[in-house]
Amino acid sequence: MKAQKVQDLGNPTGHGNPDDWQKYIVDQGWKNYTDEEHDVWKTLYERQMELMPGRACQEFFDGIEALQIDKEKIPDFEEVNKILKEKTGWEVVAVEGLIPDLPFFKLLSERKFPAGYFIRTREQLDYIQEPDVFHDLFGHVPLLSNPIFGDYLENFGKGGLRAHEFGTIKNLSRLYWFTVEFGLMQTPEGMRIYGSGILSSPGETVFSLEDDSPNRIGFDLKRIMQTQYRVDDYQQTYFVIESFEQLFKETYADFAPLYKVLKEDDTLYGLAEIAPNDDVLTKGTQQYATERQKAAEAV
Repeated sequence: MKAQKVQDLGNPTGHGNPDDWQKYIVDQGWKNYTDEEHDVWKTLYERQMELMPGRACQEFFDGIEALQIDKEKIPDFEEVNKILKEKTGWEVVAVEGLIPDLPFFKLLSERKFPAGYFIRTREQLDYIQEPDVFHDLFGHVPLLSNPIFGDYLENFGKGGLRAHEFGTIKNLSRLYWFTVEFGLMQTPEGMRIYGSGILSSPGETVFSLEDDSPNRIGFDLKRIMQTQYRVDDYQQTYFVIESFEQLFKETYADFAPLYKVLKEDDTLYGLAEIAPNDDVLTKGTQQYATERQKAAEAV
């Protein structure tokens, strides 16, 4: 099962204008969902929740419970927001699909999370190219009820607007990818998932934690901003934080000095490369990626 492609900052939709953010918001149209679409949600929810115990971080479970995420039907954003806004000031807003970078950053900076309102078909249970309501609502939104993670994502939005001034959006996109989408956390109970791209993918849920193939490396801000990532398959490298407190503390500072360094330092680490100063928690075999490459070449 391939990984789901998710919001890739620096995407083909372009940078856009941050002041245009309102034009991307649409009505969820909750009453328009069909029984089949609700049943797809139920299938996805039940399948993924079976995998979560012992793999997802506790903050994810806390969010699912606090927000009363419906397991039978696609959640109504208005109902979710009644609880979410009271807890952390965040709200979910419906969008039709991927939106340009700057409106995306602006929405985050205003504590508004853009979520696709459509849901994949039954034939797309294991892979869909654009993020749908299951990826966004199940994968992302529960953690927005956590105050520290919510602060991190708001600050990320503000940092994205600043990154545009320095021409470093691609660097910042790597931070988003390796934390918000594909981040792992080392907890006293063991390594756990907090990245939504993993939380919404049954295959990568198991692969990211239990397979010998990928590298798992301790969090390093500059290193992450210089690291390539995959949008078409499981990651070959994952970065591991110790806590949301660490993530927020290490990313709260003004990135301007770092952006200047990155403009001068053109180092770009490969998908599976181990850097000299890495805190290597697991050095992967890269067997999965090698086998996929051989299969592709044989076609």
